[in-house]
Amino acid sequence: MSIDKFAVAGATGRLGRHVVDVLTERGHQVVQMSRATGVDIITGEGLAEALTEVDVIIDVASWHASEQEAATEFFRTSARNLHEYGQKAGVARITVASIIGVDKATAGFLAAKKVHEELLLSGPLPVRILRAAQFHEFVGQLLDWQQGDVAYIPALPTQLVACRTVAEELVGLALDPGESVPGTPVPVPEIAGPRKETLAEAAALLGARRGIKVVGVDGSGIPDAEIAAEGGFLPSPHAKLAGPTFQEWLDTRL
Repeated sequence: MSIDKFAVAGATGRLGRHVVDVLTERGHQVVQMSRATGVDIITGEGLAEALTEVDVIIDVASWHASEQEAATEFFRTSARNLHEYGQKAGVARITVASIIGVDKATAGFLAAKKVHEELLLSGPLPVRILRAAQFHEFVGQLLDWQQGDVAYIPALPTQLVACRTVAEELVGLALDPGESVPGTPVPVPEIAGPRKETLAEAAALLGARRGIKVVGVDGSGIPDAEIAAEGGFLPSPHAKLAGPTFQEWLDTRL
């Protein structure tokens, strides 16, 4: 099957912008689906028209807050609509970005994302999942959430990855013919950065440039902090490690 036309759900978001860039650079037709472009994957507005002659949907749409119930409802509706409208349009499959360790999650946004994976996999269209580590860009968000000259950031282990690196891997997965040996279990592919560090360590690098003192804390109050502290959200042995370290990425930003 020749794959020429992609629809990107969440095309104007943090990851979506990079996915659109990668697809465009590689010469593919791209339909950008977001409320900003008049396509709403929750209400269905503009969705049928957007998916006309589309071969593959890349789903990087996300809920804007961490509240579990609202995020779950968002993902439940988006999964249903992408399958329903996609099947009617003759889309071949859906490729979706998820989060490393999501299968272990019990609460919060990660638990909602776990349900998202399950719902997508139970739909009529074939689905491919790429689980990514937390993005480099997330560190700035953590600092933005706190006011003042001191920020209290969880000293939880992570292996931060650049959005651009995730986008390249996601597009590669979407294009992969995906011929596997029958009966052979294939682990969900993962992408992470090259260096293990804590969120607090990464935040301190950025904080130093912003004039903010970063204090590492134990992460209590964060959903599944104990699982995170034990390395539950670090990449698996089969994960691909790629892209710049957080320090290298930061150096290109200033």
